[in-house]
Amino acid sequence: MKLPSYNELLEAGVHYGHLKRKWNPKMLPYIFMERKGIHIIDLNRTSERLEATGAAMKQIAKSGRKILFVATKKQAKDIVANAAKEVNMPYVTERWLGGMMTNFQTIRKSIKKMNSIDAMLADGSLSSINKKEKLTLTRERNKLEKVLGGVANINRLPTAVFVIDITHEHIAIKEAKKLGMKTFAVVDTNSNPNDVDFPIPGNDDASKSVKLICDYLVGMIKEGFTEKGVEKEAADKAAEIAKAAADKAAADKAAEAKAAAEVKSAERAAAKAAKAAKAAAQEAPATDEPAAE
Repeated sequence: MKLPSYNELLEAGVHYGHLKRKWNPKMLPYIFMERKGIHIIDLNRTSERLEATGAAMKQIAKSGRKILFVATKKQAKDIVANAAKEVNMPYVTERWLGGMMTNFQTIRKSIKKMNSIDAMLADGSLSSINKKEKLTLTRERNKLEKVLGGVANINRLPTAVFVIDITHEHIAIKEAKKLGMKTFAVVDTNSNPNDVDFPIPGNDDASKSVKLICDYLVGMIKEGFTEKGVEKEAADKAAEIAKAAADKAAADKAAEAKAAAEVKSAERAAAKAAKAAKAAAQEAPATDEPAAE
């Protein structure tokens, strides 16, 4: 996946930071300048960090593990949800429930409840209840779907999280760090980049900026899937070749053993025949001596 160019980053407004009075001093290495009271982000650093983040995500996808996408801000939620769906990754875009990762077993119970309601609605087992009860269950199911629909298909904790605006999603970052998960995030000038493992300095408020970054990372994840498939195919082919070689070696060994057995059997038969001939010669009567003249 091609890294976004400098002009593409500029056009998307990735370089716009927050007002100077809202800045976090730890973002200083990523700030290029101040203009009209607004910090301008250094896009060279953005490109460096974006490339490093993409490479790390690619390796995670290549290993078959999951990355949880998190963005509950209005301008980013739809973009992030679509990006996560594109690569079949879990996502949270409505509201982060406290303990969603640190208390994952309880969340799984809520997901199972949602799935059981779906099953009852599908097989018609709710036909015996009255309209009000059915409406209550449907509303409860829709509420669970809205909050947990993005994580309904995961059975274990993801390996990493990707967050838009770590200040807004600080609970998700804290839970991920507590569980030792890798953290990727778009970090604006009002946030602390040291709170995440892979910060991407950039504008986390503009939808164009978020989309450009998400598109690149999704492309890198797809590359990881592709390489995983290629490697699996190569491994399968190598295994097939190794199996064929082993089968051939086994067949050759069996043929050698059969030939050796046949030679040994022939030798035994020859020895037996020679012994029988010798015995026959010993038992034959002696011939008369010729008469003397």
